[in-house]
Amino acid sequence: MKLARRRGGSGNDDDRILPLINVVFLLLIFFMVVGSLSATDPFQISPPTSVNGDAGDPKDVVLLIGADGRLALDGKVTEPAGLQAAVAERLAAAPDQEVHVKADGGAEAVAVVAIMETLRRAGAERVRLMTIPDGS
Repeated sequence: MKLARRRGGSGNDDDRILPLINVVFLLLIFFMVVGSLSATDPFQISPPTSVNGDAGDPKDVVLLIGADGRLALDGKVTEPAGLQAAVAERLAAAPDQEVHVKADGGAEAVAVVAIMETLRRAGAERVRLMTIPDGS
């Protein structure tokens, strides 16, 4: 009596599952690397909390205001003197964009309002102050 041989030829079950393990491992590494490549802010910001938190649209202009008055426009540190020109240049390409202001909770309110007025003079029609949702 002859025993029927499996179609894979000689080899055991471990030899057939090894390529699957390799593929799963490579996918795991790929997603770990891709997941850690998110953009970070140039300096630490702790936005104030509110009942209606807003995550914002990544296509819009984002201005960061630090507690010490530092500014960053779309992830690049900017001097206050050049803010109006930089925002006007960015809005010239797409005037319908919103400007999202992500201010630190410790920033002075008078300074934040002055910067928002500068944004209006630069041509920003819609300026939104970003906050994080209140935990309560």
